[in-house]
Amino acid sequence: MDLKDIQELIKFVAKSGATEVDLEIDNVKISIKSPAKKKRGEVDEVTTIIQQAPAQVVAASPVAAPVAKTAAPAADDESNYITIKASMIGTFYRSASPENPPFAGVGDTIKEGDTICIIEAMKLFNEIESEVSGKIVKVLVDDASPIEFDQPLFLVDPS
Repeated sequence: MDLKDIQELIKFVAKSGATEVDLEIDNVKISIKSPAKKKRGEVDEVTTIIQQAPAQVVAASPVAAPVAKTAAPAADDESNYITIKASMIGTFYRSASPENPPFAGVGDTIKEGDTICIIEAMKLFNEIESEVSGKIVKVLVDDASPIEFDQPLFLVDPS
């Protein structure tokens, strides 16, 4: 089995919707694992492990998954801002659907209790409400990005 055959197999598995495939031909073991399909046009990550000898493992990922991008606030410039942090692990969405405008953007004034984003966790869409009032200065996470618990999402000027 050559590289072209392996790439075709990866594409076939990704299109088929299968989440895990194990294949063994001669001394070559191939294991392909991919997460379940995501909503809103996200790209799935496909991980392939090819093992020829017990001590040698090669990993290939032909499709890159979206990566969360965050900006670390500078202590001097942004020390008077309040940071709104993620209350759970999941996928961050700025709007209810791709066609809708974002709940909150840079320059928007928000009040305590306003919905500012959605975090999808285990196929449930959780509306996140602001616990502070003020003006959004910066959105720290890209739309449809995976986020961690307590990760900074927004910077708010409370004045």
